[in-house]
Parts: sequence; C-alpha cells; structure tokens
Amino acid sequence: MSPAPTEPPLSSCVVVDLSTGIPGAYCTKLLADGGAEVIKVEPPQGDPLRGWSASGATIRPGDDGALFSFLACSKESVVGDPELVRGLLESADVAVWSPGSPLSPQEIHRDHPHLVVTSITPFGLEGPWRDRAATEFTLQAWSGGIVGLGRGAPDRAPVHVGGRVGDWVSGAYAAAATMAVRLRAPCIGELVDLSMLEAHVLSLTYHPVTFRDMLDRPWQQTRRLNMPGVATAKDGLVALGCATAQQFFDLCAMVGHPEWIDEKSPLSITERATERASVIQDWIVARTVAEIRELATAFRIPNSAVVNGANAPAMDHFEARQSFLPNPRDGFLQPAPPFRLEPARLRPPVPAPRLGEHTESRLGAARRATRKKDTGLAFSDLRVLDMTAFWAGPSCTQVLALLGAEVIHLESTSRPDGTRLIAGVPPTVDQWWERSPIFAGLNSDKKSLTLDFRTEQGRDLLRRLIPTCDVIVENYTPRVLDQLGLDYEAVRALRPDMIMVRMPGFGLDGPWRDNAAFAFVIEDASGLTWLTGHPERNPVEPYSIGDPNAGVHALNGLLLALEHRRRTGEGVLVEAAMVDAALNVAAEQVIEYSAYGALLERAGNRGPRAAPQNLYLTADPDEFGRPDSWVAIAVATDEQWEALRDALDRPGWASDPELSTAEGRHAHHDALDARLAAWCRERGADEIVDRLWPAGVPVGKVLQPHRQAELEQLRFRGFFEEIDHPVSGRARYSTFPARLSRSPGPRRTRPAPLLGEHNHELLTELGLTAQEITALEADGVIGRAPTR
Repeated sequence: MSPAPTEPPLSSCVVVDLSTGIPGAYCTKLLADGGAEVIKVEPPQGDPLRGWSASGATIRPGDDGALFSFLACSKESVVGDPELVRGLLESADVAVWSPGSPLSPQEIHRDHPHLVVTSITPFGLEGPWRDRAATEFTLQAWSGGIVGLGRGAPDRAPVHVGGRVGDWVSGAYAAAATMAVRLRAPCIGELVDLSMLEAHVLSLTYHPVTFRDMLDRPWQQTRRLNMPGVATAKDGLVALGCATAQQFFDLCAMVGHPEWIDEKSPLSITERATERASVIQDWIVARTVAEIRELATAFRIPNSAVVNGANAPAMDHFEARQSFLPNPRDGFLQPAPPFRLEPARLRPPVPAPRLGEHTESRLGAARRATRKKDTGLAFSDLRVLDMTAFWAGPSCTQVLALLGAEVIHLESTSRPDGTRLIAGVPPTVDQWWERSPIFAGLNSDKKSLTLDFRTEQGRDLLRRLIPTCDVIVENYTPRVLDQLGLDYEAVRALRPDMIMVRMPGFGLDGPWRDNAAFAFVIEDASGLTWLTGHPERNPVEPYSIGDPNAGVHALNGLLLALEHRRRTGEGVLVEAAMVDAALNVAAEQVIEYSAYGALLERAGNRGPRAAPQNLYLTADPDEFGRPDSWVAIAVATDEQWEALRDALDRPGWASDPELSTAEGRHAHHDALDARLAAWCRERGADEIVDRLWPAGVPVGKVLQPHRQAELEQLRFRGFFEEIDHPVSGRARYSTFPARLSRSPGPRRTRPAPLLGEHNHELLTELGLTAQEITALEADGVIGRAPTR
C-alpha cells in the first residue's frame, strides 16, 4: 500500500463555479474543502453574495459580506469573457451551474463532454415547472415541509424552517451527487440535474407519501407544539424531548411523577406529554437551565441549551472541539468543516479571493488538460455494513443502496431499528414490525441481518463479517462501539483498508460526547430551532432537518473517503457528527453575530431577502374541512414586485413609489401583508397560484405532504417509484433529488427487507452450516421477529 499523500482527496479535481446564491456556493465549498481547485467565475460587478448581509449590515465598496467570505474560502475568482470561460471549462473536470449564467448546462455538457456538469435549479431542467419562479420559502410550501411534521401551534399560521435551510441542504446534495458521478467514472462527463424541490422533500418531510399509501392515513392531520420542546426555565430557554416511550417514562420520574408511567396507555408519547404539559412547565420554570440539563442528562433524556448566533461559540462542547474557527481573511468566526477525516485530510481554509483576483493568472493557464485514463468505482462492488437506525444514518446508506452497493442493515430482535416501531401499528396486527412506512422509505434495496451483540456468539459473528465489508456506517453513541471493542483501530486490525463512518450526535470527544441526540436536539444545539417560529413566542423545533441533513453530510464525507482509498488503497475514519453538519447549515447566525454584532431572530414566515414574504390564508377549507388552507408568496426582486402589481391589476395601494425598492417594501411589510391577506382571503389557493405564478411571482400552495406525488413536476421527473412489499403491499417511494444524463439516476428496485430476511444467506457466506444457523436462532442470537 502506498503512503498517504499530503494532498486532500479531490486535489486533482478542477471545478468551474458558474453558480450564484447559497446552493451552488455551498456545493463548491464542500468540494473545495475536499481539496478541489475551485475557480469562481463572476460578472464584472461580482457575485451578489459579496454585498449580502442577512442583518442588513453595511458592506463598504471593495469589501465582501461575511457570508461570501465564508463560502468562498479556498476558491479563486475570475471575471471572464466567454472565451476565457470556455478555456476554463475545457481544462476542468466539473462545472457547477445555477440560473443566471450566460451558458446553459445543456450547452456546456454538449460542448465539453468530458465534464461533470452539475445544475442546481428550483425544479429541474425539464418539466412543466422548469421555468417557474421560486424561492426557498415557496419551495418549502410546495414540498409539504411547512406542515410536514405538524410544526407550530394550531392557533397560528404554520411556520417554515428559518435560515433558508433548503438552500444549504440542496448544496450538500449537489456536492454528493457530483462526487458520486466522478467516483463512478472519473474521465467520463455527465449532466447532473438537481432539483431543489426534491431536496426539500427529502429533508423536511418524513416519507409522507409512502406513509399514506401503506397505512391509508396521513402522518399527521393537525399542527402541534412538541412537548416539552422549548420551554422557559428560571434563567432562559431549555429544550427537552422524548423520542421514545422510555424517555417519556424517564421524564415522568425526573419531574417527580412516576405515577404517570403507564406502559399500556393507548395514547402517543406526545398526547401523554401534552396532557401533563402545565405540570411539566411548572417544574421547568422553577429551575435553571443548568440544573435541568444536568438532571436530564443523568436520566438520558434528550436535552440541549437553545443555541443562537451569540451564544454558540461559548458552549463548552463547541469550545472543546474547536467547532468554530476564525475566517482566514476577515477574522470573524465560522464553523469548522462538517466532518473530519483520518488519515486523509481536508484542505485548511484559504482566504476568499477578491473580485477577479485570479483573472490574469488564469488567462495563460486556460488550456486543454491532458487527461490520463483512470479507473472508477463500481458501486455494485461495494459492500456496506449499515449499523445505523432511525433517520440520519439510514438516509446516508440508502443513497449507497440506490447507487447499487450491497448494504447490510444490521439489527437485533431485542433492538430492531427504531423506525420499525413508530408507525402506530398496534402489536395485534400480524407482522406489525414490517408495516412501518418510515423504515420502508429509508431501507429499500438493503439486506437485513440480525445479531445480538450482548452474546459472545453475536460479537464473534460480527467480527467475522467485518472483513468482508468495504465500509461501515454507524450512528450509535460513541460508548456503544467502545464497549464492543470495535473502535476504528480495532476495525482496522480486522481489515486495514476499511472506511468507517461514525455519526455520533455530538462527536467522538467533548463534554456532550455521550448525550442522547435526536433530530430536534441537534436543531436546538445548532441554532436551527432559534430561527424557527413566531417572534413573540418561544422558538419551535423544526423536528425534521437535523437527521437528513446529517445523513447527506455523512455521505459527502464517505464519498471523499472512497476517493482517498481509490487513489491510495488506504482506509479512512470519517467522523460525521450530526451537530457539526447542523452548525454548517446554520452558519449564517454565528457569522453575522461575529462579524457585525447582529443577532439574527426568528420572524415567523418572513425572511431577510424577500418582501413581502408570508403565508396567507385562502378562502378554501383544507382537505380536512378546516379553515386552514394557505399560500406562500415571496417577492425577492423588484421585477417580481412589478409582476405582482400587474397580476393584481395595479391596485392603488401598490403604487407608492417607496414600494419599488426592497428597502421600501421591507419598511412597509405590515401594510403589504394586510393587503395581500385581504386579497387572498377572497380566493381559493388554486386561483391564487394560477393568477400569480404565470406572471412570474414566486408562489406556492402550502401542501399537505402526503400530496407530494400529485405535483405534476415530480410526476414528470419520476421522483416517486412504486414498489411491492411482501407484507405491506404496493406503495410509492421517493428517490434521489438528481437525474443523471447517462443513467436514470439512483433508483429503487427492491422493497425494504423483512427483519432478519437475509440471515441464512449472509451467515452461510461466513461458512456457517444450516444446523449452526438453526442453533443460533434457537438461542436468540438471530431471529425474524422482535422479542419485546
């Protein structure tokens, strides 16, 4: 095996960045962190992000906004005419494109067939919605994400997830798709057509179409606040959550009411917590945040401080792990990369370029590169041991399965994957554990093996299985594998070139290392919760983005590790802490506070860029017969404001000259909301969309998430595919948010496995006889049904 190179995994990859906005910038930042040479092509006036501040801070001429300085670390900048751009493309390996570039992605793909061309658009390059106006806010509406998990109090409008998270996660998916295509065929070009709407569906909703198909009911019909959720303590805000019945029972004991524990109650955890909410709140308000967190941690109840841009860097865990680093050019604090590699290396951040800083040097360097033939990675030759559960880990390994890898999902009969248990199917139903839409949506095209690690036989079989695998992905708390004696060094002793991806909630070290972590806790701890909700109330946990965001970032780290091993033959440990991924997509909060002293605050359904932006009640009842049907409208540009005026037949109230600028519209937002609310209240949602969207105004229906498959754009792109399941029947499943030109893209071909379905197949491969396998089943080491 050759020694590890000093260069990061993508050091031989040249990327031309033709994008604007957060999605493309974050995509190319992840590639630059991985070592790619990223050349950002800008117009003479520069990328609009150079002048951006979410808090409205003044950016002086010649300076750059702090967000740009973060996203452009380790990149070059050229101001290029078409001839220079074509030369750059000819000598590059990847081009990242978003609307606004003078060249189309199809044209780039045609004229430069060696390139991987990654296009990032709201709806995709083809289909009936391909040219429709959209913002991140209206995409959340169309995706079903605004009401996807019942977020918000029922007496108010639902709330979107703050911080433009859909933009960030779209960039993460674009980076992963780009790397996967290059790994598969390093010297062959491809057009990667990423849809931000589809990335929103995967990140903000929890397989609602599959849920409706399999169980004939929606995931939720009403909005609710999570209990206890974010609560007011004696000295500030604290977040507590219960994702399992045991955690609720522990909460009951912690607040001094063990008599509430009833294992036979027909009510859900949320319903039981809501019943006791006032007593729980009284207990919380009488104690400090530190007291509550110390007790909750001792009881192993998920908990966190409610983090924001001001207090995040001072959190002891983040200080210990150096989760924030000074920007190399401007000195403000920014998140460290979202994952760590060992012994492979990420590139240390290099100062962002000034506008056109590298134009002159690139003029002489833009020539056709000599490309050597390079062997790609056949994902079908990859065996992955999937030691994950719930949402974050399985969403990472699911993509590998869709790409063709053999993924072995490891469970035990005493502790099956938790998503098998949360569908609300009663134990009286035959094979109830095989009827979970969530498990089915996250685990298709995988195999299932059950092993009880508490037994010496189970541990021995696991050690025999590991050398047959190329990759291990796990998301236990760190102490679990430590107790099994299966940390990375132990695994490397079994297979030296192993890639091991560890996805702990808070990392492998630091004061919060062993804290329980679920999506909502990660959101609380990173600032994602802080920006979600109405300003006059406590923030609301998104309860969605923390897990899938961790999954796609772990996937990016894993793909970098695969590239490192492809080049060197060397194994890699990838530490992909869930909270590190969340801190990166919430980066703007710490950046704005550190650079400008501005604390970003939640603003209901308004946002820092568009005005007017809000949800407006329509004349329709919703599908459940309630007056709860909404549309999302977001005017992001002066041109869109003119389009809105035209669509409304230029009413007198819209003729004020102050409203012709974004500054004026922000200043008069309350009045604009009142006018638009009155106009929308007299019309149905379809009428509003049909009136505004063809005129060029970003608008979206606040979709019930189980209706996603009815959207004509998603139907056109084949985003949902039908699969038969042997127990739960036929259902529709979401796929991957990008279409690929040389193949239809990652697809689902087999249903999720039955518990222990592949025990005999996989154990036979390890050399066990039929009699030995039967004995293991009799001893409870393996099995096909939960034991409790």
